Amino acid sequence: MTITSEKLSPLQTVLEEQFEQLTEELTRLTMHATTPEVIGYDQHGLEAQIAATRQKLAETTQALQRIASGTYGLCERCHKEIPPERLEIRPHARYCVPCQQAVGA
Repeated sequence: MTITSEKLSPLQTVLEEQFEQLTEELTRLTMHATTPEVIGYDQHGLEAQIAATRQKLAETTQALQRIASGTYGLCERCHKEIPPERLEIRPHARYCVPCQQAVGA
């Protein structure tokens, strides 16, 4: 892993905080699955919000797993370093910008 520990530590903190927030949000949303109007959604809107929150939680979890395995900050496609500036903007990034454009995700 080429990202320095001084750059990694704040990114890991951000990801851990996101994980906690997303887990709390998903819990809140699923608690109201039968009464979506209580939290200001219709059924379709609530289902969409739950799906989006699950996706963000999965991305955050995967980033934390990459940190634990020592592969965080490396592009999953070309295996080159993802620029630290990109990780600061998008800490769960899996690809460098050229590879992100190539995969179209």
